[in-house]
Amino acid sequence: MPNIRFHKFVLGVNALVPLAILFWDAFRNQLGTNPIEYFLRATGVLTLTFLLLTLTITPIRKLLNFNAAIKYRRMLGLFAFFYACLHLTTYVVFDRGLNLADVVKDTFKRPFILVGMSSFLLLVPLAITSTNNMVKRLGGKNWSRLHKLTYICAIGGVIHFYMMVKSDITYPVLFGIVLTGLLGYRVMNRKG
Repeated sequence: MPNIRFHKFVLGVNALVPLAILFWDAFRNQLGTNPIEYFLRATGVLTLTFLLLTLTITPIRKLLNFNAAIKYRRMLGLFAFFYACLHLTTYVVFDRGLNLADVVKDTFKRPFILVGMSSFLLLVPLAITSTNNMVKRLGGKNWSRLHKLTYICAIGGVIHFYMMVKSDITYPVLFGIVLTGLLGYRVMNRKG
């Protein structure tokens, strides 16, 4: 029997390493000529990475017969939400100076921001309902249906990333390929 607590601790530490590196680079003024944009991109990529890692649990569990993997999915999802919150906070506080009217105007002016905001808003109920008590309160089937929003959030995140980049679409396309594979697996197996 694997030591779940220890593995979650290791997972948590590793999930925070990129943030520690970002802060260390910020402290040393190593975030380039536009630190806010760098931080925005980094936290956005981390959000997508953790969303895709969350979606990877089901194939890992089924293909490798590693049922214990399910115990890490919630934690990965919460780290996706954590990095999404950092991404949004960076945009609202540092990029837009807490000018909420400007945030709303910018959201409707630039479609990629609208897609990103919509995806973030869909993540909120997933984070709120991630506790055992909420699973019991909603019932397993309702909870599972609600958490299928993760797919839409991931699709929205990839689209947001793709629309945001101006020239080199390599990374958004790579995220899209991975997401297509993960969703394709679910379509082929229908019980994901």
